[in-house]
Parts: sequence; C-alpha cells; structure tokens
Amino acid sequence: MPAAPKAHKAPFLKTAILSVGIVATMGAAHAEDAPQMKDAADPFAWLEAVDARQSLDWVRAQNAKTETALAATPQFKQLEGDIRGILDSNAKIPGVEKIGAYYYNFWKDAQHQRGLWRRTTLDEYRKAEPTWETVLDIDALNETEQRADGEKWVWHGASCLKPAYERCLIALSPGGSDADVTREFDLTTKTWVKDGFYRAQAKGGLGWIDQDRVYVYTDFGAGSMTPSGYPRIVKEWKRGTPMSAATTVYEGQADDMYIAAFHDDTPGFERDFANRTLAFYNDELYLRGTDGKLAKIDAPNSANKSVHKEWLLLELRDPYQAGGKTYASGSLIATKFDDFMAGKREFTTLFAPSERTSLSSYAWTKSHLVLNVLEDVKNRISVLTPAPLSDSKGEWKREPFVGAPTLGTVSVGPVDEDESDAVWMTATDYLTPTTLAIAQLQPGMSGKQPEVLKTNPVFFDGSNNVVEQHFATSKDGTKVPYFLVKPKNLKRDGKAPTLLYGYGGFEISLTPGYSGSVGKGWLEKGGVYVVANIRGGGEYGPRWHQAALKANRHKAYEDFAAVAQDLIANKITSTKHLGVQGGSNGGLLTGNMLTQYPDLFGAVVVQVPLLDMKRYSHLLAGASWMAEYGDPDTADWEFIQTFSPYHLFDAKRTYPPVIFMTSTKDDRVHPGHARKMAAKMLEAGKDVTYYENIEGGHGGSANNAQAAHMSALAYTFLWEKLK
Repeated sequence: MPAAPKAHKAPFLKTAILSVGIVATMGAAHAEDAPQMKDAADPFAWLEAVDARQSLDWVRAQNAKTETALAATPQFKQLEGDIRGILDSNAKIPGVEKIGAYYYNFWKDAQHQRGLWRRTTLDEYRKAEPTWETVLDIDALNETEQRADGEKWVWHGASCLKPAYERCLIALSPGGSDADVTREFDLTTKTWVKDGFYRAQAKGGLGWIDQDRVYVYTDFGAGSMTPSGYPRIVKEWKRGTPMSAATTVYEGQADDMYIAAFHDDTPGFERDFANRTLAFYNDELYLRGTDGKLAKIDAPNSANKSVHKEWLLLELRDPYQAGGKTYASGSLIATKFDDFMAGKREFTTLFAPSERTSLSSYAWTKSHLVLNVLEDVKNRISVLTPAPLSDSKGEWKREPFVGAPTLGTVSVGPVDEDESDAVWMTATDYLTPTTLAIAQLQPGMSGKQPEVLKTNPVFFDGSNNVVEQHFATSKDGTKVPYFLVKPKNLKRDGKAPTLLYGYGGFEISLTPGYSGSVGKGWLEKGGVYVVANIRGGGEYGPRWHQAALKANRHKAYEDFAAVAQDLIANKITSTKHLGVQGGSNGGLLTGNMLTQYPDLFGAVVVQVPLLDMKRYSHLLAGASWMAEYGDPDTADWEFIQTFSPYHLFDAKRTYPPVIFMTSTKDDRVHPGHARKMAAKMLEAGKDVTYYENIEGGHGGSANNAQAAHMSALAYTFLWEKLK
C-alpha cells in the first residue's frame, strides 16, 4: 500500500476491493509527445509525465544500466529461475471461494502467465490432484482480444449473483493498473453476455442488486470523480438502458474520497446501503429504503460499521459513549440493527482490547461469529454464538476455536456464510509452509480438530533456522516487537547480512508468513531476516496506528531505527551488513531511513514509494491519504517536510547504496516519486540503482515472470552490498 479505499460488499464490510479508475494526473503530460515541463523549484518535475517519450527514455536507460549491473550473472539467472519456479509451482495451495455448488480458484503458473479462472467440487478439491474445469482463460482472452494500446488484461476478480450464480461481473485491468473495466459473464455458457452490463475503464465498480439492476460508481464525466481519483457518485442502472439513464442514488461532496453502494443479499435480511467515505477512517453508512430514501446509520464516522442479519457491529477507532456507557477504542460492540435504527443504544461488548491485544478480524458463518485477536502479534481464535432471535436479552456464548496453532499467523474465514458453519483455516509462519484446513463449527466444539486439506511445498531449506520474537526500545521508551529469523548457530560477531523489513501505516499488521522468495533469495544463503512491528501499523489496534499519524509520523521511523539499533547492539549484524526494504508506505519508511538514518544501513531498497510529500496529494490517489500524513498545502507542511525524503536529501551527505523500484502502470502511487528521487540523487553523484517495470500496477508486476525478476533484482542488490 498505501491502501486503496474499501468498497463494501454485503452482508458486512469485510472485503477490501482494489480501487479502480482513470486519473489524468498531468493532462497532456501523459501524451507520448509531451514536452518537457519546466519547474524552477523542482527541476525533475518532468519525470511526473508518466508516458511521455522523454520520461520513458530516461526509464529505459536506467533499466538497461540495472540489468547490466545486476542481471547478467549466472547467479542472478539461477535465483530468478528459482523464484519463478516457486511462483509457478503446481504444488502450491489453490485457494478457493465457494460460489454456488462449485469451488472457484484463480491460478497462475508457467503455462498460464495471466491466469485461469477455474472450478471444481469439494470432493475433487480434497484430492491431491483435483480435476479442474476452466471457466475463463485470461491468456487466451489476451490472444483473441488484443487491445489497440498493446496492454494485456490482468484479473481483478468476479462478483456472482445469488442465488442462481449464473451471471458474474468480472473486473479486468489493462496492465495491472487500479483502473479496470467490468464485463458481464455467463457462468452457464462460460461466455461474455452480449449487450450485458459493461463499465468502461475507470476507478470504481459495478455491484449486483438483482438480475436486471446494478449499482454503478465510476467516472461519469466532468466533476464525477473525487480529488483522490475515485467515484463521487453512485447510481442504479437498469438492464437494457444506457448508463447515462441510470438514476442517482447518492452524490458526495466535492472533496469526499469515495462513494459506493451495495446490496445485502442475505436471505431474509435483504437490504441496500450507500457508503460515503470522506477520508480514511472517516465514513458514513446509509440504509436505502424501498422508496429510494436514505437513512443514516448514526454511528461514529471513525467506526467500522457492519450489518449482518439482525446485527449491527461497530469496530471502534475512538471511545464511544452510548446508552450511558463508554466503550473503549479498539472494541467490537454489537446491537440489534432495527433497535439501533429506532434510537436504542444498548450494546454488548464482544471484544475489548488490553495493552497486549487487538482485534485482527472477525467473520460470520451461518450461526457464529469468529473473532481473531492478536496478542503480541500472535493470533488467538475464539467462536461466539449470539442468542436466538427470539431471545431479546440473551448472552453471546464464547468458546475457544479448537486446533489453531499458537504460534505464527492463523486466519479463519467462512466457506459459505449463508448456508453453513464451515470455515477455512490457514496457518503459517516464516519457516512453516502454509496449510489449509476446513472445520465445522458446532456447539461444544472441544476435540473436533480441523481437517487439513492442502499443504504448500517446502520451497527452501529452513532446517538450520529459528524464529524468535524480541522487543526493541524506541526513543520515547515504547517497546516495539520484531520477529527475527536467523541461523540456529549464528555467531554474534556483527557480520551477518541482515534484511530488515517494515511498513508501519494504515493500521496494517505484519504477521509471520512463509515466503519461498525470501527463503531462496535470503535465508538459504545464510542471511538474517527481520520484520519490525512499528507504530503506524495495526498490531496493537487503533492506538498503535494513531500514535504515528501526521505530526507523530516520526515515531514510526524512530521505532524502525530502534529495531536496527537493537540488532547492531546485540551483534546480530552491523551497519555495513544491515539492509532495509519496504514498499509503498513502506517505501516512504525506507526513504526516511535513507535520508534520516544513513549511518545505520549498508543498503536500502525503496519500492513503489511515496517520496515527494509536498506533491503527493496532487498525484493520482494521493489525496486519499491525507488522513494518514496531513495536507501539504496547509500548515501541515511544517511537520510533513520533516518526513519528505525528496526534501530531506542533502547532496553534501553520504548515503548508503540504494535501489528504487516502481511500475509505470502504478496508478495508485505515482512512479514520479521514485523517478524524481533517483534522478536527484544521481545528479549528486550518489550510489543509486533504478528499475521500473513497464507493467504491474501498484503490486509492481503483472505476472510471475515479472515478479520473479523484480525480487531477484532486489535480493541480488542487497546481497552484493551487504555480504
């Protein structure tokens, strides 16, 4: 990230859908023959012209230098091949989603670079080698539908209409950008619906209401998009009519962030909602009546609001006073939805945080609510059962989830929340390949172990490694957890090549996970791998996130530096052998490590980053992150400039070697950030490497080949600098 805004799907706000749309950031500057832009204050502003010939010529020249310096050796080719083999492995767990009677999977491998959407039955899925039925082949689609611009389609997902599951709305992105198109697909014939619903390339989406109606939020023309480049208007669109005839459901204000609507198709509890996102952590939810009128759900804007069957759940980011009680920030509270809309304010507390715990997630099944709690960045799962609908004052029953590991990362989600109490459970850690199990939630679940269905292969030799958790002390005395993956017999002589990874933003937690690429590219060579759980993330809930917002952003960087200092003090490594890596908001993090703490590190990897914090809110989706960083066009600039790497750079200082990596097709975080920073440092004669993938979007790559190449470049750069 930085994160895309959430577009919400019924029955509750559970799915972060990739935001989508066209944003003309620089107007004519995107044209192939755009002239060089002159800016006395910023001599590298011309590199913000994403597709201008001059910009791309600069990019290709830098890419060629990087390929020559890093990618020409047999060792690089071997590593790239190893990572590609991991990504293409047919032995990986094919994650599935139940849609009707079938279990669907989107799959990429060496033969299917862009991927297959395919399906099978649960009985088949239990087999070591299931038989799959292809539903849509994206590679074949790219062959038959060659775009005039030469871009190839990248899968963005499907939404299928209950209960028949005969029609789907499929999103496809050109080249991997957030901007995509939506097309209607017939699951029975496995063909596109002639004259079906179609949304042209833009940020936004389509969502089913019924067979003949959808909600559409997209680029309707001048004035219909927010300053962040997302939809400002949502409409109801009827089949057989032009989109221009769609009726407006809700129109946001000019400075809002994202407007959407969705239909809750839970049997017996069908409802419609409109959602107004003013900014991150600030949204309003409205119930749409059969007459089209909207009734606001009068809960705090900062709370995550979800409606499921008869229940309203509020996940609080700030303290909330209701019914004569105060509920703590970080709590999950529940009440009957109809009672709340009638003015009653009596809640049941389902979770309240402690100093060591936070709510990671929650998920409904047909009869239960599964809570996933982080305790010092370790998952703890419990199952809650609400009282029957007829019992107005009944207590929620709470039981432990049986069979979940106590270490590593555990996630639990419903198989079919409308039809069953079955759940998927995945478990993993840095040295243990991911397992996928299925479990049936029943009263008195003690002793009923989950059924393991799939296990990922061992992609690297981690037998000589061990995982530890430590705590560093930050500048203000805060204890900051971090995970350390190291050889069991590591000599504490300060010579181990060590890679420190972090993010620290948007309330996103970094929990342990098995990565074949990290294993092959780093651990198997004898390197030490460290993940820092710094403030700005969500490891300890809203308080951990809010501690590093805006003027307090420096606390995230102090936390990260404290972890680096702890590694050096304990002689795990030393400055010349310590590298850092981060992407997006993590790229801003490592950009600040580069400019504020250059004496701590021997090499720095900065991926799809924000770096020019004076310009960020004017580039692509940047305006949507002002709740996180502040508004640089106001007095906020006084503190924002203290963490703007582009402005902190001093040509007179000595900096460690750095590689900047980004994507031309990233339409969330503008590639101009990385381009300009690299150019500025190169002009000053610094040790700078640059690589920009022409495809890929914010994820950096559009297929496994590109992903393997990008990873191999980063690990090769780091190993050469730190060994």
